[in-house]
Amino acid sequence: MRIILATLLLAACGGGAAPAEHGVPEITFDELKPLVEAKKVILIDANGSGSFKEGHIPGAIDLEAHKADLASLLPPAKDALIVSYCGGPQCNAWEEGATAASKLGYKQVKHFTAGISGWKNGKGALETVQ
Repeated sequence: MRIILATLLLAACGGGAAPAEHGVPEITFDELKPLVEAKKVILIDANGSGSFKEGHIPGAIDLEAHKADLASLLPPAKDALIVSYCGGPQCNAWEEGATAASKLGYKQVKHFTAGISGWKNGKGALETVQ
């Protein structure tokens, strides 16, 4: 009975993979860092302009400052990788960025669950705004 229950739970959770929040796949620090370094990802920072100025993942778009013109800042290719993030695992602000990108037709939208706190903890480079 326990084996059947465990098998059903694993199947429900996608075989043990990290569950996607609200249908948006997650991306880890180890997956994201090389993409940022190679400039192969578009990042949406949903932490607010104050936090953005203090430090954000290099190349990120400040969602608070660019809600109205987000479409003009995203690439024309709808298969571009878009990653939305906020403060960390307990923060839900990332949803606004992911939803906005999805509504604009982007097909590869992901959530960096660790957020800016996880980026800093992983010793990822930061950009600031003067």
